[in-house]
Amino acid sequence: MTHKPPCTLFKLRQLFGNKIFIGALLAVCLILSALAWRRSEDNKLADVNGAAITSREVESALGRPLSQLYQQIYNLQKQKLDQLIDEKVLSEQAKRRGVSVAALLEQEVNAKILPVSDEEISALYDANKVRIPVPLEKVHDQIRDFLRNQRIEAQKALYLKSLREKAKVVTYLKPPAVFRADISVTGEPFKGAEKAPVTIVKFEDFQCPFCKQVQPTFVDLLKRYDGKLRLVHKDLPLEAIHPQARQAAEAARCADEQGKFWSYHDKLYAGSPKLSPEELKSYAKEVGLNVDSFEHCLTTRKYQAIVQKDLSEGTQLGLTGTPTFFINGREVSGNQPLDIFGAMIDEELGRAK
Repeated sequence: MTHKPPCTLFKLRQLFGNKIFIGALLAVCLILSALAWRRSEDNKLADVNGAAITSREVESALGRPLSQLYQQIYNLQKQKLDQLIDEKVLSEQAKRRGVSVAALLEQEVNAKILPVSDEEISALYDANKVRIPVPLEKVHDQIRDFLRNQRIEAQKALYLKSLREKAKVVTYLKPPAVFRADISVTGEPFKGAEKAPVTIVKFEDFQCPFCKQVQPTFVDLLKRYDGKLRLVHKDLPLEAIHPQARQAAEAARCADEQGKFWSYHDKLYAGSPKLSPEELKSYAKEVGLNVDSFEHCLTTRKYQAIVQKDLSEGTQLGLTGTPTFFINGREVSGNQPLDIFGAMIDEELGRAK
């Protein structure tokens, strides 16, 4: 399964160039460095009628967005650090060989690249013909250069890896502390072991196609980690793009009232995006609910406040897209592959031991 981006209310656009973006991140880095110093000192930032507000309280309130900024800065620092390490090992190897870095790369990278064949060029052109509205002969050389550059980058990465393995490289850059959101799960529908060492809280929207696609992953995870995993459902209906999502969420809570939340949950995703009031009632009949009780529950909006509570909590966390998951409080966004969830669950199980 390939990674899918979450359904989101805001489609981010790249409005600025890389230089401006990197400059902005470096500015944020300086700000956060100051914040980190303040946190270590737990400085008093304000007094309100004699009651202090400290830097620790401010950072605690910022929580998730501040954690994301720390991660961005770490990623930027690591990218630059890796680049400097590569430059260092290349320079040292070139010195040992008595050649320039450019000559070394020519010998160990460029010279080892096989020529790009006409068959390969035609294959790439045919695979992308819809997006290339010109004859092959007009883009033949560009495709050849593109494929050759790909090979050069791949060969260079392999060569740098071999140099690193032979060198004594010790890095001291540490990733930021893992942020764990504090999420209320009391009274929420769940399946799996109630006292499992790992809890996945899923914020979902029944009309979101990526939420629908990720459901089989949780079937597999619950089997793989039987007795060790609890799956908790929370609602995040994005009405601006999915107008039927909120009523579907309330309908699922009505099904929960009759002890059939997960059966109805699965039926909603199987039928999504068909979630009209008539279809919601039809699904209730299909899963064996008392339809009269279900209709009364739904039309009176008995669980409106419960769904709104989840939505408000998601908003407070800064969530704008679905699906979003929290594995023991650690955020995972979008329809991720099974192995991504599995790796994090394994980490949490190891931590629990």
